[in-house]
Amino acid sequence: MQMATKAGSGSGKKTGTKSAKKKGAPFSGVAGAFDAANDATMALGPLAGLAREDFIGAIGLMLRQTAANPDKAWKATSSFSEDVVKIMTGKSDLAPDPKDKRFMDPAWTFNPFFKAGAQYYLAVQKGVKSYIEDLELDALERDRANFISQIIIDAMSPTNTLIGNPTAQKRLVDSGGLSLVKGLKNAYHDIVHNDMMVSQVNKKPFKLGENVATAKGAVVYRDERFELVQYAPTTDKVFATPQLTIPPQINKMYINDLSPEKSIIKWQTDHGIQPFMISWRNPTEDMGVWGMAEYIESCIKALDVVCEITGSDKVNISGGCSGGQTMSVLLSKLASMGDTRANAITMMVCVLEPKPGDTEASSLVSHNGIALARQRAAKKGVIEGSSLARGFAWLRPNDLIWNYVINNYLLGDDPPAFDILFWNADATNLSSALMGDFLELFEANAYAAPGTFEIAGHTLDLTKVTGDLFVLGGTTDHITPWRACYRSTQLFGSKNVEFILSQAGHMQAILNPPGNPKAKYWKHSNGKTPADVTEWMKGSEEVAGSWWPHWMEWLHARSGAEIAAPGTLGSKAYPAMEAAPGLYVLE
Repeated sequence: MQMATKAGSGSGKKTGTKSAKKKGAPFSGVAGAFDAANDATMALGPLAGLAREDFIGAIGLMLRQTAANPDKAWKATSSFSEDVVKIMTGKSDLAPDPKDKRFMDPAWTFNPFFKAGAQYYLAVQKGVKSYIEDLELDALERDRANFISQIIIDAMSPTNTLIGNPTAQKRLVDSGGLSLVKGLKNAYHDIVHNDMMVSQVNKKPFKLGENVATAKGAVVYRDERFELVQYAPTTDKVFATPQLTIPPQINKMYINDLSPEKSIIKWQTDHGIQPFMISWRNPTEDMGVWGMAEYIESCIKALDVVCEITGSDKVNISGGCSGGQTMSVLLSKLASMGDTRANAITMMVCVLEPKPGDTEASSLVSHNGIALARQRAAKKGVIEGSSLARGFAWLRPNDLIWNYVINNYLLGDDPPAFDILFWNADATNLSSALMGDFLELFEANAYAAPGTFEIAGHTLDLTKVTGDLFVLGGTTDHITPWRACYRSTQLFGSKNVEFILSQAGHMQAILNPPGNPKAKYWKHSNGKTPADVTEWMKGSEEVAGSWWPHWMEWLHARSGAEIAAPGTLGSKAYPAMEAAPGLYVLE
């Protein structure tokens, strides 16, 4: 059963469980290989409860359908046989998608052997797709069948082998066999040093504090769960209301300060904002008891420190991915306490209300899968970052596994040296208690069912959160689809809500600074967020450039008066310690 169904509103409360300036829309373009890799970041979305039993169950469904419908299986086989005859006689018109980079080598067009190999592969792909379309399946079952079959078909691509890849064969000849030697060396390195996963990035050029995470600042608070980093002002005056960023608990916080040209932190300090950021500790097995309650306690402590250092009684708060989920629980908790310190809210690429059909992969999530995932998490104490990375990679194997198998092993090249991929590979563990809480929030669809779910010592109710809200989605985001992100605009009690759609994938929707000539975003002409996303699309306008300046204008209007920039970081109660990005990012 698909788990993205809305919780009933009439049942009783339970702790940790479910209780009962062009007009037009932005829907064109395909994410490139780099964008696809960026989209692999471990956002801890609705796929958190995906279990291997769900994969096996989906395969079993396909096998049962095959046995129950021999006529349709025969029809598909006959159609495939016809394609084979056409391939053998040179009459087939099957051809790869021009945008499929696997088949860019001219040999796939002009060499009869390779051309036929590609056509056989495409015939299989065509036959399986046609067969699944012909089966009597509901929408959920069809999504499952399509998702599983595509993983299998991707693995069968001739480009994944030396004998079937003309580019790799040419490289072998041209290099005198050295490409094969280098490929074997890369494979050995991954087996020994990368937990038997193909490397997606060359980490050697990057060093924290030198060319990654370079914004000036200092740790002003540290306990066993987190560090709080305050960043140094770069302007003579700053806005009185500070900004606190709550990052995901899976990857490291420096995605917000990746490089000087892509640093949200630098953009904030250069425009007079006083940014603070939480840096979560990488939990070990004995820290697996840290659940949402403990993380919310830490967020409240961070608010205490920010207010003490700045003297402000208001704090603007932002969160992305699972950090946005944590932020939402925090905001609900503060509202229940009568704590009014949370001011303007920014939520980036975060899904609070998943629904069936958001992604094909999420169709595999089931009650049983969530229960098993929770049990396994509890046994391990923590879910290792490498395990999470492996799971996410196999959800998009063509982009995140086979692409690098070809590059690293068959061609003998080093993986690319991209800062965002370096950050993505710097995964952290996830405490089993927090994983369990995330799964229960998802299973209950708790954010969308106010007053029915108890967590972190209170009853979750986003309708009591009234701060102005800025929500961001990405057009090609496969992890947190933008239409699902849009639903968050309807969950809060905020009267002033704005939704911005960035032309990019998951992380690049956020890291989309000014200067990119291809950058653009969409906003509603009148700043409205109607309940029906189609209505928002009708009223949207295309804006050339980055959304950052628009966000900064929005933030400035909610950041109070300008005051003299502080001369030092920290305070007497919370003195500055180690330089940013701190110590916990090194663990």
